[in-house]
Amino acid sequence: RIMHPTSVEGVDNMIKLGDLTEAGLLRNLQLRHKQGIIYTYIGSVLVAVNPYQSFPLYSSEQIKLYHGRKLGELPPHIFAIAEACYFNMKRHSRNQCCVISGESGAGKTESTKLILHYLAAISGQLSEQEIEQQILESNPILEAFGNAKTVRNDNSSRFGKYLEIFFNTSGAIEGARIEQYLLEKSRSTSGNWDIPSDTPLWNS
Repeated sequence: RIMHPTSVEGVDNMIKLGDLTEAGLLRNLQLRHKQGIIYTYIGSVLVAVNPYQSFPLYSSEQIKLYHGRKLGELPPHIFAIAEACYFNMKRHSRNQCCVISGESGAGKTESTKLILHYLAAISGQLSEQEIEQQILESNPILEAFGNAKTVRNDNSSRFGKYLEIFFNTSGAIEGARIEQYLLEKSRSTSGNWDIPSDTPLWNS
């Protein structure tokens, strides 16, 4: 069977694939990963492949590059997703939601930090307080309480997090709230403790 040209060369948005099968999707991700490209779109969905190493993709220059640009104008990047949420929130004055999912070790926690970093950077100039930095600095504290080393992940979140970021009408961050869920005993490394599901871990 002759392989479709898009499957040979790879594409940045997998809806362009001529061979839209599971094997075709996985091959495209593998091709891009070998080229050092960890982000790929499926329409407006971003697929991230954890490289397990540091990539120079998150500098202030990259933030400036993606700020104000529409989704798809530039190569796939988590900053593009964050920008799309921020733009739609300001334009339509409606809440936006970004769902980050994946198996253990996929990079969900790090992706959340990167989105927070981007939002703090683009809205920080509008804020008179240092709330953005407080939000970013709260992560290590929460991880100290709720993360553990596992076979598959040295810094695995042992609970789910629902993070809300509050903005004012100017688009500056005013506060945040983090709630935990799915804190199961089977996900704990040791101890016999329980936290009610409606208890916020941090609130500002």
